[in-house]
Amino acid sequence: MVRKAAVMTVSNGSYLQGQPNSRLPSMDSGQPQEKVVLKKKVTLLRGISIIIGTIIGAGIFISPKGILKNTGSVGMSLTVWTACGILSLFGALCYAELGTCIKKSGGHYTYILEAFGPLPAFVRVWVELLVIRPAATAVISLAFGRYILEPFFMQCEIPELAIKLITAVGITLVMVLNSTSVSWSARIQIFLTFCKLVAILIIIVPGVIQLIKGETQHFKNAFAGNDASIMGLPLAFYSGMYAYSGWFYLNFVTEEVENPEKNIPLAICISMIIVTVGYVLTNVAYFTTISAGELLLSKAVAVTFAERLMGSFSLAVPVFVALSCFGSMNGGIFAVSRMFFVASREGHLPEILSMIHVRKHTPLPAVIVLHPLTMIMLFSGDLYSLLNFLSFARWLFIGLVVAGLIYLRYKRPDMPRPFKVPLFIPALFSFTCLFMVALSLYSDPVNTGIGFTITLTGVPAYYLFIVWDKKPKWFRKLLGK
Repeated sequence: MVRKAAVMTVSNGSYLQGQPNSRLPSMDSGQPQEKVVLKKKVTLLRGISIIIGTIIGAGIFISPKGILKNTGSVGMSLTVWTACGILSLFGALCYAELGTCIKKSGGHYTYILEAFGPLPAFVRVWVELLVIRPAATAVISLAFGRYILEPFFMQCEIPELAIKLITAVGITLVMVLNSTSVSWSARIQIFLTFCKLVAILIIIVPGVIQLIKGETQHFKNAFAGNDASIMGLPLAFYSGMYAYSGWFYLNFVTEEVENPEKNIPLAICISMIIVTVGYVLTNVAYFTTISAGELLLSKAVAVTFAERLMGSFSLAVPVFVALSCFGSMNGGIFAVSRMFFVASREGHLPEILSMIHVRKHTPLPAVIVLHPLTMIMLFSGDLYSLLNFLSFARWLFIGLVVAGLIYLRYKRPDMPRPFKVPLFIPALFSFTCLFMVALSLYSDPVNTGIGFTITLTGVPAYYLFIVWDKKPKWFRKLLGK
C-alpha cells in the first residue's frame, strides 16, 4: 500500500500541518510567508538538560534497593551501578549515530520506520500512546504529588485523594507549559536539572565528609554477603538500566536541535558521564551512613540519610525530590509529544496531531492528546502493575532500534554518518536488551504475557486504521482524513 502524502491544511488561522516545507499562505499577496515548522531552539545546554532532567527522577532518591537486593552485597551493587552506566552510554552512543545520520524527530519510531518499515513502527507508537507514556507520566507524577506534600504532613499519613489532586494539577501545568512555549519549557528544564544536581550534591558532599572522617565500616568486606543468584544478577541489571533510562529522549526532538551532528553526541556523552558519576557517588554516600540491611528496609533512602546527618534541613529533601520528578515529567512530555507529531506526519496517527501552532511553534495537539489519557491512568487501577506489564516492550523496541543500526550499515552503506560507533557497541547493547526481554518472559511469564498481548493489539490496529482503504465516511472523519 502506498500512503498518500498529507496535504497542507490551515485550521482557523491557528495551526498548520507540520510538514518540512509547509508555509502559511499570505492572506494579502497570495505569496507564501515564513515556514511554519518546529524551530531549532534546543542548544547543547538545553539538550544536556533534557537528558539529565529526564533520567534523574525519583528512583535514586527513594528506592535504589532493587540492585542491592538482587546482587547481595555493597560492592557488587556499586559494580552493577557502574556497569549499567557504561552499558547505557553504549546505547546512547548508538542513538547518537542514528540521530546524526537520520535527522528526523521521533526517536524509536523514526528509526524503526527507516530500518524495518511501517508495521513495527506503528506498533511502537501505538503502545506508547495508549499505555506506556500515560502510565509512566502518571507514576512519576504521583511521586511528585507525594513529595511536594510531604513537608505539610510530617506527623501523619498523606491522604491519597490529596496526592492525586495535586498530581493532576502538576500534570496539567506541564501540559500547559509544553503547549505554550518551547523556549520556556527548555529554560525550566535547565533550572530543574540544576535542582536535581544540587539535590545529588546535598547527598554526595556529606557522604564524602563521612568518608574523610573514616566512616567506612559498611565498605569492609564489600563483596561479602548473600551470593547473587544467576537470576538475581540479570534482574539487578534490569533495575539499573531502568534507573538510567531516558538517554534516548534528545533523539525525539532531533529536528529542533541546533547543529545536531555536533550537539547530539556531545550532549549524550556529557550527560551520561555526569549521571553515571552522580549515581555511583550517591550510592557510596548512602553506605557511609546506612548499612545494607537498613537500606533494604528504608522506603525513602534519601530522606533516611538526610534525617541522620542534616537534622531540620532534611525537610528540603522531599522538595528537591518533587522538583526532580517535575523535571522528569516535563522532559518526558516535551520529547514524546514529538514522536506523536512525527507519527501523525507519516500518516500513522490522526492528522490533527501533526499540526503546529502558528504563533507559538509548538505541536500543541500532540501535547494535549496525552492529558486525558494520563488522567484516566492516574485515577484508575494499579499503575505499577501496568508498567510491569509493558516494561519489557521498552527494551524490546530499543534493542530492535539498535539492531536496526547494524542492519542500516549493510542496507544503506552510503548513508552519511558524521558520528560512527564501533560495531561491537551496538552488537553488545542489542544483545543485552534482547537478553533482558527473554529473561522477563522466563521469570515473570504472566505479567510479561499480558504486556506482550497488549503490544500485539497494534497489529490488527495497523490493518484497521492504516491499510484498510474502504473505510466508511464517518470513520475517515473520525481519523481526520
